[in-house]
Amino acid sequence: MPATKPVSYVKAHLAEVLDHVRESHDPITVTQNGSPSAVIVDHDSYQRTQEALAILKLAAMGEKDVAVGRTIPQKKVFADSRAKILAAMAKHGDE
Repeated sequence: MPATKPVSYVKAHLAEVLDHVRESHDPITVTQNGSPSAVIVDHDSYQRTQEALAILKLAAMGEKDVAVGRTIPQKKVFADSRAKILAAMAKHGDE
């Protein structure tokens, strides 16, 4: 369960807070003057979040491309890819 701690607690118990976050994978919200100021998360969770955001960004870009008609038929993509692969194989076969 996510926890909330004041910045003074985090300062005084930083190693303990980091151990807790790393082991539990639960984020800790840090408050300053009673208001949320930052969130401490373990590195693995942060990386997963960044990867998920990147995927969502790519999906949004794809939706925009579809909306403006910037698409290529699947058959053409596969045919072009197949041609490139065969050309690369033929080139490496000559070496």
